[in-house]
Amino acid sequence: MFEGRFAGKVAIVTGAASGIGRATARRFAAEGASVIAADRADAVEETARMIADAGGSAHAMRIDAGSDADVAGAVAEAGARFGGLDIFYANAGITGSARGGLFDSSAEDWAEVLRVNLIGPFLAIKHAAPEIARRGGGAIVCTASVAGLRSGAGPASYSASKAGVINLVQTAAQQLTGTGVRVNAVCPGLIETGMTRATYESARAAGKEHKIGQLNPMQRGGEPEEICAVVTFLASADASYVNGQAWAVDGGLSSSHPVTRQKPGQAAF
Repeated sequence: MFEGRFAGKVAIVTGAASGIGRATARRFAAEGASVIAADRADAVEETARMIADAGGSAHAMRIDAGSDADVAGAVAEAGARFGGLDIFYANAGITGSARGGLFDSSAEDWAEVLRVNLIGPFLAIKHAAPEIARRGGGAIVCTASVAGLRSGAGPASYSASKAGVINLVQTAAQQLTGTGVRVNAVCPGLIETGMTRATYESARAAGKEHKIGQLNPMQRGGEPEEICAVVTFLASADASYVNGQAWAVDGGLSSSHPVTRQKPGQAAF
């Protein structure tokens, strides 16, 4: 813990109701930041209470991370309540309803996944960057995924959305040249969160929990705190020369990305 690393800073965290978002919101607050904890789930109120109970400063907001008006409202609230904005962690995401390949998904599912997972980070950058620049600079961090680095680590729509996030932060870093605003992405591997709960519960029920994460060299899944440690580094002055990058935090999974392939001659549709 780096106590006071974010003293006097103001941060917004989307997807803060659970998992990586909650862990990161709590870490920002523990290190001195005033936090807008944002999510469309009711549990975001609990995140804010946890921060307050620990002596931190937080305000919960119910927002849709893919809504232009909601994201703009969160940035405005940061200014009105805490005096400005220094950090935006665009973490909210969904997997969508499709669990199979390209031919198992619908255009409607793709549209919703892209709206939350890719348009959401775009809106965060669009609305947050000018406000962060006015404060003299700061950081925007977006949650991508190892699924955005290579195929085979998630549903097609999810993987495409996360690949888009990686390109988005690279593009934004270039377009924000000279503003003092850094933009980076974190690419988690398999982490136990609300999004992956079904996978973990199924493995435990079958007595196969030991197989979770077996494809990465560390042979285990990750914890939300292991991602938030990298997010808070990227958001801090310690990462002052890190910009436009996508950091994999995946136990080494993306160093190889083994996948199960179709049998020869077996059509995908």
